[in-house]
Amino acid sequence: MIEMLSGICLFLGGAFIFIASLGVLRMPDVYTRIHCSTKAGTLGVGLVLLSIALYFRTGEVITRSVATIFFIVLTAPVSAQVIGMVAYKSGVKLWQGSVVDQMNGKDS
Repeated sequence: MIEMLSGICLFLGGAFIFIASLGVLRMPDVYTRIHCSTKAGTLGVGLVLLSIALYFRTGEVITRSVATIFFIVLTAPVSAQVIGMVAYKSGVKLWQGSVVDQMNGKDS
């Protein structure tokens, strides 16, 4: 039963990572690409690491998996924010379909 649950988590994690990679390829600007890679990528990696922890069930593997999940959940939003700020300050244009530029306070 645990192996089946581990397999389901592994499959779902891989699916979310695949969706994140498609989002990076298909989205029109850097800001929406950051959003795709951060949200789906974090969930995908978390599910893969959960699958590893469920399958091996040793204290060392569970501790490392939980610590890595915690680290990724804490750092992914921060890194996405920094990348977005650097892109904005570098003059990277918003997608033409963007409605509001919240950094500038004006409608696009």
